[in-house]
Amino acid sequence: MRSRTWMAVVAGLAVVVVGFQFLAAQSQVSVAKAAEPAAAPHAQEMSKVTMAVAVVHALGDHKVKGKVTFTQKDDGVEIVAELTGLTPGEHGFHVHEFGDCSMADGKCAGGHFNPTGMPHGGPDDAKRHVGDLGNIKADDSGKATYKRVDKLISLNGSNSIIGRSVIVHAKADDFKTQQPPGNAGDRIGCGTIGIADPKMQMAH
Repeated sequence: MRSRTWMAVVAGLAVVVVGFQFLAAQSQVSVAKAAEPAAAPHAQEMSKVTMAVAVVHALGDHKVKGKVTFTQKDDGVEIVAELTGLTPGEHGFHVHEFGDCSMADGKCAGGHFNPTGMPHGGPDDAKRHVGDLGNIKADDSGKATYKRVDKLISLNGSNSIIGRSVIVHAKADDFKTQQPPGNAGDRIGCGTIGIADPKMQMAH
C-alpha cells in the first residue's frame, strides 16, 4: 500500500512539474512577443509601388525605341512617354496583358489589359480597357511624346500594370474597332513594365 501511495505522490508531482514548465514556456513566448518591435504604422503604405518604367524596344525590323514612366499622383497615375524612330503621325499606344516582348511580332504580349471586361475605347471614354491609352503622335523626325494623368490605370491592386507591357502600333487607334482593338495594325514596339527605383522619382 505504501509503495502505491508513494507512486501516486510521485506521479502527481510529475504532473505539477510539467504544468509549471508549460506555464513558464508560455510566459517566455509572451515576453518575446512583447519585446518584438511594433510594426511601423505606415509599413503597408510604404510598400506600395509609386513609380514604374518601361523601356520600349523595336519589334522586328522597326526602329522605335524610348521610355515610358508611370508615376503615382494624388489624382491618378501620370504617364510620360518619349519615343523615337516612328513614322510621322499617330500610333496606337496601349498597355497589354503580358510583359512578354520576346516575339518579333509582339503577339506574346497578349491583348489589351482589360481586367474589368469593358469594350475597347479611347482613354477618356467612360467604358474602356484599362490599357486603352489612345495614340501617341510622332513629328516629322519620328519623335513622339505623350503625357496624361490616367484615373483608371493603377500601380497596385487589381488594375495594376506592373509586369505587363507597353505596346506601340504601326497605325492610329480609331477607338471603335473591336477586333483587333482599334484597328491599329502591327505591333512595332514593346516594353515590359517594371517597378522603378523610388529615387528616380525624387530626381525628377
